[in-house]
Amino acid sequence: MNLRELAGRIEKMLSGRSVNGYEISAGASRNLSLEVKEGNVDSFKCSSPVGVSIRILKSQGMGFSYSTSMYDADLERMIDAALVAAENQTTDPWHGFSAPAPIPRIGGLLDEGLAAIDDGQKVRQAVELERLALAADARVKRVRKASYGESEYEVYLRSSEGVDAGFRGTSVSASVSVVAEEGDDSQMGWDFGFGTHFSDIHVDKIAATAASRALSLLGARKIATLRCPVVLDNHVASDILEVLAPSFLAENVLKGKSMIAGRRGEKVFSPCLCIRDNGLLPGGMATAPFDAEGAPQQDTLLVDGGCVENFLYDGYWARRDGAVSTGNSTRGGVKSPPHLGISNFYIENGSKTAAELVQGIDKGVFITDVMGMHTANPISGDFSVGASGFYVENGSIA
Repeated sequence: MNLRELAGRIEKMLSGRSVNGYEISAGASRNLSLEVKEGNVDSFKCSSPVGVSIRILKSQGMGFSYSTSMYDADLERMIDAALVAAENQTTDPWHGFSAPAPIPRIGGLLDEGLAAIDDGQKVRQAVELERLALAADARVKRVRKASYGESEYEVYLRSSEGVDAGFRGTSVSASVSVVAEEGDDSQMGWDFGFGTHFSDIHVDKIAATAASRALSLLGARKIATLRCPVVLDNHVASDILEVLAPSFLAENVLKGKSMIAGRRGEKVFSPCLCIRDNGLLPGGMATAPFDAEGAPQQDTLLVDGGCVENFLYDGYWARRDGAVSTGNSTRGGVKSPPHLGISNFYIENGSKTAAELVQGIDKGVFITDVMGMHTANPISGDFSVGASGFYVENGSIA
């Protein structure tokens, strides 16, 4: 499917209709996911969806509709539905579309040879992942799931403002979860790998990490309540960041639903903390040249030395706040309209490794997993969750 030609067909259908503006977003992908169990394929799924959506602006009302059928009659119905929605929406002077802007060139998004790799090799990748996890230690008794997945995708965007851009990319992932047993004790461990190329996936490392996590928890016990320094595993830190991230969205800031609303320029966090949202991060899961509205993605410094520096904007909230879009419009596919969100949201690396941080603790804990982080309050930042990990004493894991 030629997405540029598809957008051209829709533009011709729009000619003669009374609209103030439009935005056409088209996408196509080829997806594969598989799971193995006991050396055999347990699940194998392939799909090649194509879809297109349109946003229409009319008299300050914004309408949205989509279609997964590319027949002219269905595309006409999509346009009609978006027009009806625009005419019946509450008017809003801040509705609009992104103006054209220079789009950054990003390398490494596409694995040109991914589709040519035999499916059998991808199955063997998952089988080897399962085998390596079981071979890591005799106490690893079973693998609950070993999986492999990939996607090759294309995105194209055209608007009445003059945006005319597209890109292609690939993503590859693998994961495994294992169960380790010793006596009556049973513990789980997991790990995953992600990349844009088939060669980015290292099943030996994934298997070893998953097995190590399960084995390290065998014989775990409760410790007495204490107030102490805590070192967070990177996965745990990511869970906490997921709760914090909405506070940086301009929508929540302007609505007073952010713990940092009105605090730009203030030192809110630890002076050692720097947080970025980098839509151009090499190898990032959300890396792309432009966002869901066609605005160029960028590297935005949000917290520098504990001080709140910036918030995240899409086109709508930038217009409302008199700001400039940071390229943070996102969407969950053609079936949903664009909305404000994060891209690659992360804490910058510090000067010490996790091991060095542990060595600096007299008495504390190294948290490797938390349960119930979804119950945290994203507005106040309050949370109370279950945690597991290791007790640290005199700079060593006890």
